[in-house]
Amino acid sequence: MKKILVANRGEVAVRIIQACKELEINTVAVYSAVDKNALHTNIAEEAYQIGEGPADQSYLRIDSILELAIITRCDAIHPGYGFLSENIEFRKRCDEENIIFIGPSTSNFLEVADKLNAKKIAKRAGLPVVPGGDHNVNNEFELIETTETIGFPIILKATGGGGGKGIKVCRNREETINNYRIIRQEAEKSFGDNRIYVEKYIEHFRHIEVQIIGDAYGSYIHLGERLCSIQRNMQKIIEETPAPGITDNMREEMCKAAVKLAKTIGYLGVGTVEFIYDYTNEDFYFMEMNTRLQVEHPVTEMVWGIDIVKEQIQIACEKKLSVGQDDLQARGCAIECRINAENAFKEFQPCCGKIDLFVPPTGSPNIRVDTYIYSGYQLSCYYDSMIGKIIVYGNTRIDAINKMKVALKTTIIEGIDTTLDFLLMIMNNVVFEGGGYDNKFLEEYLCVMSETSVTLN
Repeated sequence: MKKILVANRGEVAVRIIQACKELEINTVAVYSAVDKNALHTNIAEEAYQIGEGPADQSYLRIDSILELAIITRCDAIHPGYGFLSENIEFRKRCDEENIIFIGPSTSNFLEVADKLNAKKIAKRAGLPVVPGGDHNVNNEFELIETTETIGFPIILKATGGGGGKGIKVCRNREETINNYRIIRQEAEKSFGDNRIYVEKYIEHFRHIEVQIIGDAYGSYIHLGERLCSIQRNMQKIIEETPAPGITDNMREEMCKAAVKLAKTIGYLGVGTVEFIYDYTNEDFYFMEMNTRLQVEHPVTEMVWGIDIVKEQIQIACEKKLSVGQDDLQARGCAIECRINAENAFKEFQPCCGKIDLFVPPTGSPNIRVDTYIYSGYQLSCYYDSMIGKIIVYGNTRIDAINKMKVALKTTIIEGIDTTLDFLLMIMNNVVFEGGGYDNKFLEEYLCVMSETSVTLN
């Protein structure tokens, strides 16, 4: 493999290009009209504009991206995450054009991209699954019938959904019908698929995911678990590994279950198996499988000492996994904070504009910053508000928390609003520090935050 087209933007495009450089592989960057001066366009060997600002006029244009890959004689395409990373049509088109898609096989996509089908496969493989969710509901009559069987509260999910979209919790009949109509419209717009299914909603749980990697020779490894329970509108904000608040036995069971699912479908490449951990009853349930690189992969890299992106590229080159499970050992703790261009104290209002000054945290060998911004960069409002991630490593969880506090305090971003102060408040929260938080943490913590927002502003 000599040249890879990176079909993405932002920090993930930068991350992929840097990995390719270390592997001595040339890269082709794509950019929209508003991303002309983006960092990834400056560090790639080649860069080409593929459309206007909106994603559907640039980064989602399958024909334009494939045509450019052919013209520039690329061997492969790396989709990163978001945009086309889990688009089955794009995956099939790459096959048709004899371009390597750096990701799972087409059959893998077909098996687990559909959440309902993935749940059925997981169940057949012996993994525990959340009650309900064994069929799509086609109308409001079926919806109410299914809901009455499961019992409130329930959660509605878009079958082809992802990224926190197409999901709503419902506590009564009226709310269920209203949300069903809303989700169908949202799912059709976002995924071109308005199918919905219903699951029992577990009120208090921890969102835990397991990183797995498989090669074309039948070898599989897991790289432990991550805790991702601090979320806003189903979007992750903070991730850490190892997950506090679970026993070693539970950790081992989840990791074995994730590898078992990967083996069942002959999974190829990097993927993540996500679980709901009902800590009250000490049960866990399969939730979904993500067939791509995860935003939070750096915490795993810090603790397990393996470059996941390089491994992903090497597997796409039909090479074997560089390590076996017995060669791997987790050390220490890592935490990631996602930095968003938002005002957390004004209902997370997005912000765009010129970044007058950006100074990342420095002075520690155990602080990593994945970002695409720089001083003078003009931030667009067309895309996701995440502008970077700070990842820290510590010998213990308390070491990592203290290091993150310093990193957040010493990061300077002027000219736009960011969530730096908000993240620092979470790091200083006694519940977070204790490690016993769950999916309700942010919902409950926002009430505390609102009392101090005036002071912070």
